[in-house]
Amino acid sequence: MRRTLIKSATIISMDDTIGDLRIGDVLVEGKRIVEVRPSIDLGDGAAKTEIVDGKGRIVIPGLINAHMHTWQTGLRGYAANWTLLEYFRRMHAGLATVFRPEDIHIATLVGALNQINCGTTTLVDWCHNNPTPGHTDAAVRGLIESGIRAAFFHGSPKPEPRPGEPHFSEVPHPRREVERLLAGPLADPDGLVTLGLAILGPHYSTLDVAMHDFRMARELKLIASMHQGGGPAKTSDGWEKLIEAGLVGKGINIVHGNDLPDDLLDRMINLGVSFSVTPENEMIQGHGFPITGRLLKRGVRPTIGIDLESVLAGDLFSAARVALSMQRSLDNAESRKAGGTIPPTTTIPVREALRWITMEGARMLGRETQIGSLTPGKLADLVIISASDLNLVPVHDPVATVVMQTSLANVEAVMIGGAWKKRDGRLLVEGLEAKKELLAQSGRRLVQDIERQGRAA
Repeated sequence: MRRTLIKSATIISMDDTIGDLRIGDVLVEGKRIVEVRPSIDLGDGAAKTEIVDGKGRIVIPGLINAHMHTWQTGLRGYAANWTLLEYFRRMHAGLATVFRPEDIHIATLVGALNQINCGTTTLVDWCHNNPTPGHTDAAVRGLIESGIRAAFFHGSPKPEPRPGEPHFSEVPHPRREVERLLAGPLADPDGLVTLGLAILGPHYSTLDVAMHDFRMARELKLIASMHQGGGPAKTSDGWEKLIEAGLVGKGINIVHGNDLPDDLLDRMINLGVSFSVTPENEMIQGHGFPITGRLLKRGVRPTIGIDLESVLAGDLFSAARVALSMQRSLDNAESRKAGGTIPPTTTIPVREALRWITMEGARMLGRETQIGSLTPGKLADLVIISASDLNLVPVHDPVATVVMQTSLANVEAVMIGGAWKKRDGRLLVEGLEAKKELLAQSGRRLVQDIERQGRAA
């Protein structure tokens, strides 16, 4: 069995019983962490163990990106100046319609590889551009080929209907397609890539469709994630009806939720609903202020996602920093308004933000016993940060260094399930340049095709 010992590193375990170790060791056997202690003596087993020098390095749990539309990787930056309304019109009703399965595949593959490169070990791929089974299979294949741990949230496209076709809000989630995936490549609920549902929810669907989709998710024991917000709701009393039907609870995930009224937010929290915030994109495109602080006041922590690489960077460290900074700013402004001065101490410590992109992501996926912390028995998903880099030294508070100063440039190594995916600052991927070129070709063709359609119209 493969064994790896990371020795004499600074360890941020995110496990309350282990805590942080200024100098400590992590022992990995096979796919799992077996020990995390100040010093591990291998004895006779040293000869059969890879020893990794951890001096000048910080080891953290692998990051968990709770929400990203990875199929848009080939359009990086293309939507940077769009509001949410422009995005609906120009992406879903426009560019999305000219994607071929091969475009979905290369975008998902390269997007997932970039997540690994940035320190993400688990990606929630919210795929809502899959008009055919071929598109879906291409996305799943891209995730599997990348080697990332992923939850593939199967969604549905949102084009403008052709004459005689129903609006997408009137179309139930395709049960046959979900069952096909459960019987095929995503059959193992503990596999490297698992299945969830990216449903419309009552904000974007009729009540009948919402009822169908929620019931299907409950019956198949799958997480049901949905966007909430962005213009008027399709169903005004949808949440009330779903709650009355007993369909809202653990396993339901709300993305955004900026305009949720307090009473509904309270009810959702009491029922065990989870929340995924994508702070940077929400502020850029016009969703509203992230609900981070509203959740924290109610004793609930958010998860954090990137959302759209067609708009912004895929670095989860930055996303957590934006979420933290935005909420501190709102808290400071509220204090000034109420008492004429800023709070006597910060309202959110940096460790909170690290929880949002580690343990809370694991909890949202129902995998908190498997990932999210450096705990013996859990899967060996971890990140090694080069703390001796120019932008990080000296390290006074390792957690602050990770949350407030770390970037892609400092991610030295990434391990997923006990296997190295990045070492010495380099992704362990064959043919990366060719993959990048395929992505570039795909992006150029997509833009050309949609511009050609525009001229023809």
